[in-house]
Amino acid sequence: MEKPPLTSDEEDTRMGESRSEAELLDLGVQGTSGGVVSSGDVDDRPAWDSKLQYVLAQVGFSVGLGNVWRFPYLCHQNGGGAFMVLYVMLLVVVGVPLFFMELAAGQCIRQGSIGVWKHISPKLAGIGYSSCMVCFFVALYYNVIIAWSLFYMGNSFQYPLPWEQCPINMTTNNTVKECSGSSPTSYFWFRKALDITDSIDESGEFNPIMTGCLLAAWAIVCLAMINGIKSSAKVMYFSSVFPYAVLFIFLVRGLMLDGAMEGIAYMFYPKIEIWAEVQVWRQAATQVFFALGLGYGSVIAYSSYNPIHNNCHRDALMVSCINFMTSVLASLVVFVVLGFRAKNIVLNCITQNLGLLNDMATHGSNHHWWPWFNMSDPASVTIPDYREWYHHYGSQVGTNITDCDLDEEMSKGVEGTGLAFIAFTEAMAQFPASPFWSTLFFLMLLNLGMSTMFGTMQGILTPLMDNFSLLGRHRTMLTVCSCALGFVIGLLFTQRSGNYFVTMFDDYSATLPLIIVVVFETFAVAWVYGADRFLDDIEIMLKWRPPVLYKYLWKYVCLFAMVGLLAASLLRMVFKRPTYTAWNHTTASETTLEYPGWALAMLATLILAATLPVPVGYFHSWLKNRGMGPEGELAGQEIDRERYTKCNSSDALDSNSQHTPSVEDDGRPRASFLPLGLDHYRLLPQQEDVEEEEEDTM
Repeated sequence: MEKPPLTSDEEDTRMGESRSEAELLDLGVQGTSGGVVSSGDVDDRPAWDSKLQYVLAQVGFSVGLGNVWRFPYLCHQNGGGAFMVLYVMLLVVVGVPLFFMELAAGQCIRQGSIGVWKHISPKLAGIGYSSCMVCFFVALYYNVIIAWSLFYMGNSFQYPLPWEQCPINMTTNNTVKECSGSSPTSYFWFRKALDITDSIDESGEFNPIMTGCLLAAWAIVCLAMINGIKSSAKVMYFSSVFPYAVLFIFLVRGLMLDGAMEGIAYMFYPKIEIWAEVQVWRQAATQVFFALGLGYGSVIAYSSYNPIHNNCHRDALMVSCINFMTSVLASLVVFVVLGFRAKNIVLNCITQNLGLLNDMATHGSNHHWWPWFNMSDPASVTIPDYREWYHHYGSQVGTNITDCDLDEEMSKGVEGTGLAFIAFTEAMAQFPASPFWSTLFFLMLLNLGMSTMFGTMQGILTPLMDNFSLLGRHRTMLTVCSCALGFVIGLLFTQRSGNYFVTMFDDYSATLPLIIVVVFETFAVAWVYGADRFLDDIEIMLKWRPPVLYKYLWKYVCLFAMVGLLAASLLRMVFKRPTYTAWNHTTASETTLEYPGWALAMLATLILAATLPVPVGYFHSWLKNRGMGPEGELAGQEIDRERYTKCNSSDALDSNSQHTPSVEDDGRPRASFLPLGLDHYRLLPQQEDVEEEEEDTM
């Protein structure tokens, strides 16, 4: 016989007693961070020392090198202010909801990415493994960029800077041809720093200096991560805050430079017609996606160390706003410096051309197209005056006299590593006290890279330690071995052709796999687990219910947006063969080459290796449960869920709450992120007696 249902009075009394018992038990399981955690989690689950530590960690991970060079480049190439408006719109509609979803899932389940998705459904455990794979691929090449920053920072302690002037060939006593054909900064980057080959097919020997810098970079990461968040969080106080101080210093200094206003005007000039291009939407969505670090598992890992009742919704809004404002701040700094650089180049161009015109005048040349301005005083000639004259008579003056276009110069050397290691270094070489500014800039890049690396490594280590108890017991050994493995594999990038492999990993090892991961994450929460159920659990965790708008954003808008982004990325790869930019030392210029067949195979292997865990995990779970039948499969899922820590939320409902557990159609209570029962708590003796009496009455 079934137990008779309780009357309303008895039910209220019983629930009140349960809440009282839970509150008594909670006194024994309050974590040092102030949140409610399960009893088994108190001794071994780390926690942030303060909310500031956590916010700095999330901001440090999401704000990285991409904010300094990728966002300004995209803003410049895609309509300036129009791109910013589009970016903000996609950030609000897609970025913030997905970021909030990852924060809430990690904070509630208190596991890394593997445990979170296995908790939702064992068939989706592969999502967490895919996140770990992508994090590992990103860590491999990201630390190489940190090694480059270390190299440049070390060379900044010289006066004059080694990239200010072209070296002299001691044999011919002339300027090195490769340098005179390009620029001192380009020559230093491609020949001195990278000693690069002409294509990816020519591997070349190892670059010993870069190998040493890479070893130093991995050593710094290892030392900062060796004690988990307790050690990395302390480093975050400096690595996350210092870049902002440097950006503000550069902005103030940059606004004093000639050409700063031209750079800002170029940045914000709106081109609304650019919205009609699909490519612009794809790039804006991709930037939102990578700016917040979605899919890496690092957001989940960091939030898993939070108190259970932490307001993760406010955190999502705050971190997203800080991220966007940082991108705008970095763009202002970039464009005032690029404006200064471009204006100097254009003024030098005008001076050279006026010198040629003066030479023509000394030989008695006097034509109707002769300039109306004073050629003997180049400083008095403005750029608009010169361009107006050239526009009317440029075709008649011969090839020696060239146009001096400020917009054209602004568009050069803006993308990727070229911005930091060519364009920015060229501009800083013209600063007074250039070694100081160069050291400050590369120290900022070093800190930006390190804070992102800490989050990336946390996205690898936390899921592994949570999911495998043996690794969890040997945290130090796991950290050291992971960093050592990263260094050994990273030797691929310290070859003379290593820069081409960095480009390959940056363009393809993370983009498609991460989009696929986030598509499955969104589908898992919105459709497999259920958006309403997820909001129910968040309501219990936060003690207030987020707007129902999130339900429709997760189920439809975010999911369709990510699927559309995935389709656009795949179509671009199919219809446009992957290419890379190579340096030709003979012509001293960059050229675009197609990847050879073996490189395409390597590229495809990277994508497959990162995405394969998702289908493999699904079929492994399906084969495991195939012979159990429906009841056995459901029981297996519940057992898997019970392996992970669950948030105790019985005390989260106050007397005015109307939230009640819903029941499936078959009458079976549903599984939840936040189970209403005290699954992991010891029953009080009085409650044990009550249950014994109830059993006797059956």
